[in-house]
Amino acid sequence: MKIFYLAILILVKIILPHNCIGQPYSGTIFIDPDIITSSDPTTIQSTTYTGQGMRTVFDRRTASWVNINAYLFDIIWNDGLTSEAQVNPEFGSVGAATIEAEKYASIIGQLPTCLREDVDALWIHLGTEPFGGGNNSILIHTGQSALYEGQGILEETLVHEASHSSLDFAHASSLGWVAAQNLDSTFISTYALDNPTREDIAESFLTWLAVRQCNSRISELDSNLISQAIPNRIIYFDNQNFNMYPVCITSVSIDEIANNDFTIYPNPSFENITINSNHSKEIQFVEIYSSDGKLVLKNAFKNINSAININNLTSGIYLIVLINKEGLRFTNRLIKN
Repeated sequence: MKIFYLAILILVKIILPHNCIGQPYSGTIFIDPDIITSSDPTTIQSTTYTGQGMRTVFDRRTASWVNINAYLFDIIWNDGLTSEAQVNPEFGSVGAATIEAEKYASIIGQLPTCLREDVDALWIHLGTEPFGGGNNSILIHTGQSALYEGQGILEETLVHEASHSSLDFAHASSLGWVAAQNLDSTFISTYALDNPTREDIAESFLTWLAVRQCNSRISELDSNLISQAIPNRIIYFDNQNFNMYPVCITSVSIDEIANNDFTIYPNPSFENITINSNHSKEIQFVEIYSSDGKLVLKNAFKNINSAININNLTSGIYLIVLINKEGLRFTNRLIKN
């Protein structure tokens, strides 16, 4: 089986001076507890108990693969993805197992679609041991989870582990990612530096998510440190067209989010729209979100004269987001007839 990736247990965030070539952080899950929060929307649709069955899972307490007669739960998220929660029988009852399965299914449902695509199983045990990702699964020890929750970084840790499961295989050794590593002057953390193939994707993705999707939730200092340390890795992630639903667009209304930073013509529109923006030369991407926060379209932005076809969108109100080279986001409201 593949090597099972460890989650590092460094409890101190290290910030180095701006003019230092070293790594800005020790581990990126400790940067900020509010990159994703417990109040953010989740995609969870249902968690259904299906009985007990034998499963082979990894248990950090013995550092080995073990066979358990797990409590099993089918998880369905509302973007069409599914997984299975495999809860250790040591929890003692279906009721106790259900609490754990529903808890983590809901929290993992807050992660973007691109991070859940290859998470086929959640392995849930007692014990205070590090989480893990890889092997198309996420390993959870509930005692350790309590510690992460106490620091406010449970969601950030799950982003890290899900990155192992859903991103490492396609990206960690790709020519584009290796080129970005070589072009950047440093790694985002000492953990990534020490494990450049195994940990750099997971360490860097969380910081990309922070600066590109949730920049208002981190400090200006952290935003600058990340952008200056790994600009080429950030551009690499920008170009992957990741499905980030439901991250970034929250339960506030589109009218509250829209800043009217550009014009859309015609608006309302039935089939095609064009965008007029003073920032057009700097824009790299255009995204369209539905009123429930789902990303329904993402294109590279060509120029202000290029028509964007919205014929496939249902009638309703949408949020148009323009993203420039620095990750700044300009927003406006679109009405689709």
